[in-house]
Amino acid sequence: MIPRLINIPKSDSFFLFGARGVGKSMWLRHLYPEAIYIDLLEAETERDLATQPQSLAARIEAKSATPVVIIDEIQKIPTLLNEVHRLMEGEFRKTQFILTGSSARKLKAGSSNLLAGRAVLRQMFPFSYQEIKSTGCKNIDFLNHAICWGTLPRIWISESDIQKKDRLNAYVNIYLKEEIWGEQIIRKLDPFRRFLEVAAQCNGKIINAASISRDVGADPKTVQSYFQILEDTLLGFQLDSFHTSIRKRLRQAPKFYFFDNGVCRAIARQLNIPLAEGTSVYGDYFESFLINEIFKKNEYEKLDYRLTYLCTASNLEVDLVLERPGRPLALIEIKSATTIREDHVSSLAFMGKDFPDAELFCLSRDPTPKKFGRVLCLPWEKGLMEL
Repeated sequence: MIPRLINIPKSDSFFLFGARGVGKSMWLRHLYPEAIYIDLLEAETERDLATQPQSLAARIEAKSATPVVIIDEIQKIPTLLNEVHRLMEGEFRKTQFILTGSSARKLKAGSSNLLAGRAVLRQMFPFSYQEIKSTGCKNIDFLNHAICWGTLPRIWISESDIQKKDRLNAYVNIYLKEEIWGEQIIRKLDPFRRFLEVAAQCNGKIINAASISRDVGADPKTVQSYFQILEDTLLGFQLDSFHTSIRKRLRQAPKFYFFDNGVCRAIARQLNIPLAEGTSVYGDYFESFLINEIFKKNEYEKLDYRLTYLCTASNLEVDLVLERPGRPLALIEIKSATTIREDHVSSLAFMGKDFPDAELFCLSRDPTPKKFGRVLCLPWEKGLMEL
């Protein structure tokens, strides 16, 4: 079992969210082998608890007086949280409830009882660099796999490229069938299916809802709602544009990053297309990998960083801006080059003039640290630790 970075409470109850396949259930079963495990993906269990949520107490009492109770995929029965809340305040106040979910959409839509602050929130992601590094895997092997295939646990342990392709394509189909269609999140699947492919092809780009709506055959508001579905089902996240004014921050369209490169490539139908180093596509996926790594680290370590990007009217862009409480602003350029030259960071250096107190970084595959003026150029793995 590969150790995970996520920090969970020792005795307090908590929610554990994460997209399908990130390893929530297996990790919890390993961590709590004696726990009472209630899997709401089991049809009979879901049916019984949906019609008689009060029977939850009997299921717990039959096992132990003060157990750990794990309820998997709680979004299947949002109303069950009311019963969990009642039990936490009553005869099971010493019980640790662990509630997992692969979607926050039904919980948000139903204004579900999130236990009034009695359970903290945690999120799990595909394997991170730091987690895999602990197994002794070489940096280059991890990077190549993360860029091309992603780091979902089941994909990471796959024995061949053919198996990886099959499993990633199956993942996308299961997501559409069970998470989207099965949960009746949308009425028509075909427009959303077309949207998914276009969105994956625009991974890491500024969202142009009007352009995507023409490709998909849906109006811009529907496209925006589709992106919200991706966030709610934890398949990715948006990066707002940076501005010192919160009001102005929201004027520029956001970017969207899928949570895993392998899943993104599967959705975009690119798994049979080799990723050639030095191409713009390779560079895009390298950028997506690093931004996801920083996003994971921020969530796992509760750093409270705000992640944004910066783009000027003349289309000069900074890939990532980190607003770090108690530390200087960080402006970050991401390059997939193996040898960084001064001209690679000229735009960052120019834009840095408007932020005299900021720290300027370039993260790349160049193994040699360098400095050009204010710009500190670091190998990507050292850059992650520095930031």
